[in-house]
Amino acid sequence: MASGKAGVVKPPSTAYLPALFLTTILSASASVIDLDLARFTTAKREQTRDLAKSLTNPVPSYVWSFFDAVQVDDWETSTNLAARMQKASGRFPGTDENDIQPALRTAIWPPITEVIGAQEQFRDWDNKWLHRFGREIIDSIPRGSIYFGGTDPGRFVISALSESHRDGKPFLTITQNQLADGTYLAYLSAMYGAKIYVPSAEDSQKVFQAYFKEAQARLQAGKLKPGEQVSVVDGRVQVSGQVAVMEINAMLARIIFDKNPDKQFFIEESFPLDWMYTYLVPHGLILELKSKPQASLAEKDIVQDQAHWKKLAGEILGDWLGGKTSVKEVCEFTDKIFLRKNMDGFNGDRAFVKNDKVNKCFSKQRSAIAGVYAWRADHAGDAEERNSMRAAADLAFRQAFALCPSSPEAVFRYVSFLTQAKRMDDAVLIAQASLRLDPGNEQLRDLVRQLREKQ
Repeated sequence: MASGKAGVVKPPSTAYLPALFLTTILSASASVIDLDLARFTTAKREQTRDLAKSLTNPVPSYVWSFFDAVQVDDWETSTNLAARMQKASGRFPGTDENDIQPALRTAIWPPITEVIGAQEQFRDWDNKWLHRFGREIIDSIPRGSIYFGGTDPGRFVISALSESHRDGKPFLTITQNQLADGTYLAYLSAMYGAKIYVPSAEDSQKVFQAYFKEAQARLQAGKLKPGEQVSVVDGRVQVSGQVAVMEINAMLARIIFDKNPDKQFFIEESFPLDWMYTYLVPHGLILELKSKPQASLAEKDIVQDQAHWKKLAGEILGDWLGGKTSVKEVCEFTDKIFLRKNMDGFNGDRAFVKNDKVNKCFSKQRSAIAGVYAWRADHAGDAEERNSMRAAADLAFRQAFALCPSSPEAVFRYVSFLTQAKRMDDAVLIAQASLRLDPGNEQLRDLVRQLREKQ
């Protein structure tokens, strides 16, 4: 099995595998590849072959060797071939033009990267929690919905564990992070174009032009967003960096949302997309995008969210973190468990807290929901709603930090929330606790210094 941490998973999905390959898996030892990853790799190889039929440029033979290596759990070979393919795709700095393979710059690239990403997740995660994460999300989303997967596990784990990513069963999985890439849009069109409206090349061009115009206006007004890199060179607007790309992705995601009004939408956040906040409602581990803006969050949604995470956090961390638990108590817990590795009296899940990929991902999910509460507090219609949303955000942020005190999202979002609330002592406690876990982190050092100055 790819993760090397558990035995073969139950085989409900083995019907998707070729008979000879399936026989090999079922007769092998308990350390073979996870059956869901094997099924997914087989499906993506077939999809890549189908997409390649329309290409004029040949697909390098090592692409098929890569799929072979993944299916026999040959990590060294598969990662070496993945690195070779990434270089040959020309998508990364330092690639020699002579090494670029044109076929890898087409719609066959996304299914290849999905297998690369899925294999990494299955190897890095504790297998029990990987399947728990995937099943909780998959089982919570109605069939036929559209799901935006943002983080690597939120995209690749869900795609791999779904009945059929290609056929959109049980729902259509898209990543909001690559919509600005024309190759990815072509892939989506080939895969889902008969089922939903997918932005066209013309849509994409209009979005780029609209963003450039808006960015230029912000530049001239001195109102660029934090991290937005915009300049004018020889009379032409130039944009670069992650913020600009995500702004374009956000605009294309909006087109998908607007053009498919008959679909339900759900999102696993990578980067906050501003236009979504008024539509977002907590939904288990993730968020639902309601069809219309929500004037406020319904009390039942808040109660359901807090009950879900109380139960989950209790299982993971032990049932001690509640509405009245102080920041100091949370930091004492993280020091004991994550810094000193002292498990005396700990009645949570040790496998969870020991796997940084797992705890960082779950913390990220809780931080995203906390961010929605914080946004609601900032846009509240009255003091009662503001106080309610601040309390909900505070609890969610404390849970996120306790789940992973080294998570950048948990730390910086919570510190920003505490600073805005003028709770400087608590903000310092959070930043210092995280710095103790990563004393060489210059960003955390700077954060602690800035907070002390404000104290």
